[in-house]
Amino acid sequence: MNILITGGLGFIGTNLALSLNNGKQHKIRIFDNLSPQIHGVIPVIDHRMMDMGNVEIVRGDVSDRNGLTAALDGMDAVVHLAAETGTAQSMYQIAHYNNINSQATAQLLDILANTLHSIKKIVLASSRSIYGEGAYNCKAHGLVYPGARSATQLKSHQWNPVCPHCGNAISTVPTPELARPSPASIYAATKYAQEDLIRIAGDSLGIGTAILRFQNVYGAGQSLNNPYTGILSIFSTRIRRGMSLPIFEDGLESRDFVHVKDIVQAIELALLMEEANGGTFNVGAGEPTSVLEIANMLVDAFDGKVRPEVTGQYRLGDIRHCYADLTQIKAKLKFEPKISLTSGMEEFASWVLSQPLPEDGLDKANAELKKRKMMS
Repeated sequence: MNILITGGLGFIGTNLALSLNNGKQHKIRIFDNLSPQIHGVIPVIDHRMMDMGNVEIVRGDVSDRNGLTAALDGMDAVVHLAAETGTAQSMYQIAHYNNINSQATAQLLDILANTLHSIKKIVLASSRSIYGEGAYNCKAHGLVYPGARSATQLKSHQWNPVCPHCGNAISTVPTPELARPSPASIYAATKYAQEDLIRIAGDSLGIGTAILRFQNVYGAGQSLNNPYTGILSIFSTRIRRGMSLPIFEDGLESRDFVHVKDIVQAIELALLMEEANGGTFNVGAGEPTSVLEIANMLVDAFDGKVRPEVTGQYRLGDIRHCYADLTQIKAKLKFEPKISLTSGMEEFASWVLSQPLPEDGLDKANAELKKRKMMS
């Protein structure tokens, strides 16, 4: 296949291109704007990408119709990774996030609807954020989906959601794809909009589509410069600098950390299998890990001297818990996560220590949120 990867010089795109190139059977075109927030002011491209003869790299922006049209020429499939991904940042860069995530996806589909093309498959990188809070179990009402926690709840340190029907305590359970979407941030809203656009237009145009809802992706090669995404990158920089490691809420909020190699496995299955067409699939490890636990794992991995500090601070739009129900992707695509959190963290820490020490941008990012009254 001839495969276009938008945002293909990012963390996931680079790993995907390297994997697809392994057998030399695909031609790959990468379309990326080399955003300074992700790649640094002076962008650096993974040297392995430059050595692959069947990989073409085109610098361009998905918001540029002419550039995107040219990038689509001669391609059989699109893996649409290009997006802005900062949950907190999206709450005050609303138009920008809508333009790059929602509108650029609409433009991609508009090009396919109005020009001759050879695209037969689109795989969209979506996000678990579209669920808002994950699924929970109530002893009285069974499976429930609580809404976003209010500013009043967070201000009074009522961290845990309660049953929306009876107000009693609930326990987190794996979130299935059929869960009611309830985006709690502008970023999440734009990802959900992308899903609808891809699904509806793909069906109308006769193009196979697969939507993958990624959990928290990590691994060697992720951006160490972006203070708005990737808590492992943020924490690792502060640990290496001997700085404090502030943990929001009580530290017991949990996420599903999935290794990038497992993400690549899922994309390739969705790209190459007919069974993926028309499907929406969770992609994760299927296990929750608390933020405090992951922070302590990193301190140990880097032999840090400063332990995490639970601050009781919070950010509007953050969720409490969410981890993936993998039943559907295992059944239809035979996906199985292969990289354990322990081995993945060891690999990540080893790679980080081989990299130049970045500047810490967390305090600046948090100061912006406080200024806008979006963080306590």
